[in-house]
Amino acid sequence: MSDERTPTGPDTVSGASSLNAAAGAACALPAHGTGEDPGTAAERTWQGPSAAERLGILRRAKSVAIVGASNNPARASYFVATYLLSSSPYDVYFVNPRADEILGRKVYASLAELPVVPDIVDVFRKHEDLPGVAREAIQVGAKTLWLQLGSWNEEAAAIAEQAGLDVVMDRCIKIEHARFHGGLHLAGFDTGVISSKRQVVAR
Repeated sequence: MSDERTPTGPDTVSGASSLNAAAGAACALPAHGTGEDPGTAAERTWQGPSAAERLGILRRAKSVAIVGASNNPARASYFVATYLLSSSPYDVYFVNPRADEILGRKVYASLAELPVVPDIVDVFRKHEDLPGVAREAIQVGAKTLWLQLGSWNEEAAAIAEQAGLDVVMDRCIKIEHARFHGGLHLAGFDTGVISSKRQVVAR
């Protein structure tokens, strides 16, 4: 269910230092069972939200549902979940019909079974599953479809956007949240960004 792979390219924000490669690798989906569009990066036509728009998405959100969550510490979804639970203000929910408990929390079989409407649906699933997850996110009333680093599906993006959802693809929510807070501090990963400005609160 948690079909995770390696990143296909750098994840950058204008004005920021390049990310530690280890952080990106830990955050990305594995090379087999990919979430990547079969086309090359040059064939990508969808334009994602700017850094300011992504910050707005993260600041407005109060809850995140991780679809394809895994209880395997080696998986990217586990790494992201650990960060969100320990270092973000979000209410975090796990979705995986094959698991009962992850990090001491109940796991739900589907988005429809969650006790809340998630603001962000963060997806760790293989490419062909993504349009279906987009439809499920729409059905439950989610505000944002977020496809994890290494995952790109323009059909899923179009489905979500046509229903009024914000869409982020091929970016790690952990990296984005940590970046806006001044650094990737979990497990010692660091963006190299040094700032005297007060950290941005995500909500």
